[in-house]
Amino acid sequence: MKLQAIIVEDEETSREILKKYLDKYCPNVEVVGEASNINDALEIIRHTTLDLVFLDVEMPYGNAFDLLDKVGDRSFETIFVTAYNQYAIEALNAHASYYLMKPISIDDLIKAVDYVWDIKQKEEALQNQVLIPKSIKNIDGKITIPQQDGFEVLSNSDILYCKADDNYTEIYLKNNKRKVVSKTLKYFEEALSGLGFARVHKSYLVNVNHVVKYVKGKGGSVILSNGCEVMVSASKKAELLSYFK
Repeated sequence: MKLQAIIVEDEETSREILKKYLDKYCPNVEVVGEASNINDALEIIRHTTLDLVFLDVEMPYGNAFDLLDKVGDRSFETIFVTAYNQYAIEALNAHASYYLMKPISIDDLIKAVDYVWDIKQKEEALQNQVLIPKSIKNIDGKITIPQQDGFEVLSNSDILYCKADDNYTEIYLKNNKRKVVSKTLKYFEEALSGLGFARVHKSYLVNVNHVVKYVKGKGGSVILSNGCEVMVSASKKAELLSYFK
């Protein structure tokens, strides 16, 4: 299997350099198309099955984010390749898998491609399987949450997911109840570390034992046992998939 990729970059020299690097250092990537503007890129994307898009930010007729908005939902991963570091947060919000600065570091390029390769391999392996979490110790343990008059004890297995709300965390339970706690999501990520809870997004921590479906697209998402869909950021996708056989 090779990652089917295209390069979207308005400078021909930059496209050629990236192609040479990929050919020499990333043999698991096959470049199947090139585009110098977002209109041409959109045409290729709509008519080609892709795993990966290398994407410059600033181009004629719009930028990379305009292109991704026009594409809508997508199953391919994106690696931004740009000379401008001010777009890093926007790239993260657009569910980019990696952000490479020009001039391209070969080591960083290999690392970025390996990250996408790992994601695609895991997605492929899990695509037609029932999701079965790996064996996790102490999943039936308990956690305490502070309250004004003391604390409440929750069973870990009853927690579906936790959602960040500034310096508060919303805890969603199997019984459709919600608890609001004056602790950050980072606090619960550390408290539940090693107990089957995965930080899948800057705003979400999920109990992997309640994940019933994984949906590819953009960063991806998971469906929980109560039917709730939670977004997965591209940077957290590999970590989430590692929880499953």
